[in-house]
Amino acid sequence: MFDLPVFGLDAVVWEAGWRKVSSEKREKAERDLIARPAWVIDGVSARVREAADAVIFLDMPRRTCLLRCARRNWRYLFRSRPGLPDACPEILIVPQLVSIIRRFPGRVRPGILSDIEKRPDARFHVVTAADRTAAIQSLSARIA
Repeated sequence: MFDLPVFGLDAVVWEAGWRKVSSEKREKAERDLIARPAWVIDGVSARVREAADAVIFLDMPRRTCLLRCARRNWRYLFRSRPGLPDACPEILIVPQLVSIIRRFPGRVRPGILSDIEKRPDARFHVVTAADRTAAIQSLSARIA
């Protein structure tokens, strides 16, 4: 729709075998991504949110997140999904994914909402389909 390169932070966070990269390596990779002239980055990062011209926070209920996670990952239970290093089958991280989704509203959501409040003109808090439509329309008008 916007013809921008898309990057996922999973490729920045993980090494083969679901080992987390060092914080230094992650910081460098994030800086390299946000230094590009244009981008869309999927994932949670305060550094990326701060650098972004616009942020869309898809604030969905836990059950929706769990269902979408299962739908996205079931095909890759025993192999790495696109955008991940080798040896990262989903089966090895299912308990961690469930834990992340379970704790997200109390641990991560408040920081994202705080960032959104700081720049409401460039931040979109999407809870409903109408919110999503409004965000897309606003971004389309900005780019046009």
